[in-house]
Amino acid sequence: MTPTRSHTPVREVVVTGVGLALPGVPTYADLLGPVPGEGGFDPEAGLRGREMRHKDRASRLALRAVEFAFQDAGLTVGDAAFLGPADATAVVVSTNLGNVDSVCESTDTIATSGVMGLSPLGLPQTSSNVVAGWVAIRHALRGPNLTVCNGATSGLDAMSWARNLIAAGRAEAAVVVGVEPANEVVTKLLGEQTIDVAVAIVLEPSMAATARGARPRAALGGYARAEDLPTALTAAGVTEETSVGLWLGDGHGAKPAGLLDGTPQIALESRLGPLSGALGVLQCAAAAAHLERSATGSVLATAGGPGHDAAAALLLTPVGA
Repeated sequence: MTPTRSHTPVREVVVTGVGLALPGVPTYADLLGPVPGEGGFDPEAGLRGREMRHKDRASRLALRAVEFAFQDAGLTVGDAAFLGPADATAVVVSTNLGNVDSVCESTDTIATSGVMGLSPLGLPQTSSNVVAGWVAIRHALRGPNLTVCNGATSGLDAMSWARNLIAAGRAEAAVVVGVEPANEVVTKLLGEQTIDVAVAIVLEPSMAATARGARPRAALGGYARAEDLPTALTAAGVTEETSVGLWLGDGHGAKPAGLLDGTPQIALESRLGPLSGALGVLQCAAAAAHLERSATGSVLATAGGPGHDAAAALLLTPVGA
């Protein structure tokens, strides 16, 4: 039986760790400027090793990003076990195409060799929740475990789901992962070449982060998902009076009239290519880097809009603002 926990209302959820597995981008601070194009994560070396066997590419990328994020948050030291509340740490993954290659491979095998041709070692890779499952197994995390596969808004939706789990007392901390692999199946579906990308963000209540001496980078503010961007912004509480110092958009939609005039904008997909389910989480990593620089104003992350079934907006604010 799961022990009953008392729940103290959470007023502020903050980012305490960021990890990247992104070729050509060494640190999340590099997301704010021209992409270096060299350095960063090396898939050839980084996706090898005993602990990477029998796992799909998206899961291997995610495991590396989470490893870096936990180190950054001070929740692991060297090869030591996870130091946080493992029984109450949630894993929320955003990916739209993460294991589609595994699914296609299995269906091809069934078509040519029947079900007896399937390998029992490969079948777990066809689960829609395989990435979140491997992250939880690797770090013995026994909190809520889920995957968001929600199109263009998926990454921002995942951040909101993780914050809600903490605020509702379902989890004491969460790691949010945005991951998309580069492979032939993804290239064929999207019609263009992509890159391997994984980003992980650790979320904790502000009071808990302070108590353990962690370094909060940003706080999660208003969030909404709606049929269009202006409606999402209004529902998220973003008005013309909101002090927005940086807008992290997807580069596809027009600025809402009057609201973001003159606001500096960064469109990560314009710099890195299609990011799909990893976009929103990567935007939040860039927002954390911006706010760490003691920049004025909040950071607005948006995704979706014209050409998509919805739009989402998430405001990230300085801690304690």
